[in-house]
Amino acid sequence: MLLTFDFSSNTPLYLQLRNQIVIGIAQGRLSPGEKLPTVRALAEESGVNMMTVSKAYQLMKQEGYISTDRRGGTTVCRAKSALPLPEERLNALRLHMSELRLAGLSKAEAMELCGKLYEEG
Repeated sequence: MLLTFDFSSNTPLYLQLRNQIVIGIAQGRLSPGEKLPTVRALAEESGVNMMTVSKAYQLMKQEGYISTDRRGGTTVCRAKSALPLPEERLNALRLHMSELRLAGLSKAEAMELCGKLYEEG
């Protein structure tokens, strides 16, 4: 699994890891049922602390992206059914859309950009 971290970013490493795995799932690079590396193996491979990987895995498990089994390890879950977005996610999306508007993008341009990004996964 090829991961890249921006150590100068304000985004915590566990969130960078979580985000990259979620994007990998959405883009089909990680398939439902596919086993992920152990916490120890991923920490060694990516050069981050085991607690960082553990925190990212715990978050993704809570969100329903992965499941863990003591004997089976950590695996990618099947696609989640469409559920309403939590208020926190809606607020983040609202903020990003506001920033696009303030940057001068028209509604059509913002929707086109969203469509492109959606297709990328």
